[in-house]
Amino acid sequence: MQDLYKQYKKLLFKLAYQLTGSVSDAEDAVQDVFVKVHDVPRERLTQPKAFLCKMVTNHCKDMMKSARKQREEYYGEWLPEPFLMLNDDSTEALERDDLLSYGMLVLLENLTTSERAVFILREALGFNYNEIAELMEKSEVSCRKLFSRASAKMGRVTDEPVQIHPESQQWVHGFMGALKKGNMDQLLSLLDQDVVLVADGGGKVVATVHPVVSRERVGRYLLGGMRKAAMFGEGTTVEMGQVNGEAAILLRSEDSAVNGVLLFHFEDGKIHNIYIVRNPDKLVHIF
Repeated sequence: MQDLYKQYKKLLFKLAYQLTGSVSDAEDAVQDVFVKVHDVPRERLTQPKAFLCKMVTNHCKDMMKSARKQREEYYGEWLPEPFLMLNDDSTEALERDDLLSYGMLVLLENLTTSERAVFILREALGFNYNEIAELMEKSEVSCRKLFSRASAKMGRVTDEPVQIHPESQQWVHGFMGALKKGNMDQLLSLLDQDVVLVADGGGKVVATVHPVVSRERVGRYLLGGMRKAAMFGEGTTVEMGQVNGEAAILLRSEDSAVNGVLLFHFEDGKIHNIYIVRNPDKLVHIF
């Protein structure tokens, strides 16, 4: 059993994280599954990868149903939990070349549990449709339809690969510089005309409750917040980091604790979406 854990824990954590959008839930799911597998007869583990992925998928689908009810009562906008890329045992489970971008994780919230599971198994983990059909206990035709519907809801061409924009670090660096300098013109030049900013404070810290839409409004919101320090807290410093395999901005308080993370989605060379995670419960894995 220890060998199975070492071999598959990274894959299973990645699957669970992208299914739930929560690091804590993903860790719990993997631990719970391995506790259950301990009592499974060896003859049922002839194909351990498929067996374990199926168990994690089913476990997370149950968690997702419960989570949806909780999110209906969530204060303000709900965003996935960001994840800092470090070299410890748990974070090694997420590899930049096959990690869905943070923007994709946000869009996944628009999918049904089955659509989300099929999309992740296919897009992030590279399973073929025959394998997915066995895991989901559905026909290949059904799985293809689920993937197609998921892609359409997310505004993507079917089977078009998800790519993290290589220029994102340059753009985020410019964005951070514009914020620090309070340069509105520079900031606006980086934003798409229809840019949307979404913030998640969970009702525990200051954050806009509703999305901010349009380049001018987003620019005023960001620079106004920086000047007043109300949005991020007095003494906050701004630095770049790697979160979810992408360039991001970390906001640190005077005691160096992270009190906010800004992540970005790019389209046609402009920042199309800005996500600000401030709920402290979602920052416990960011150092």
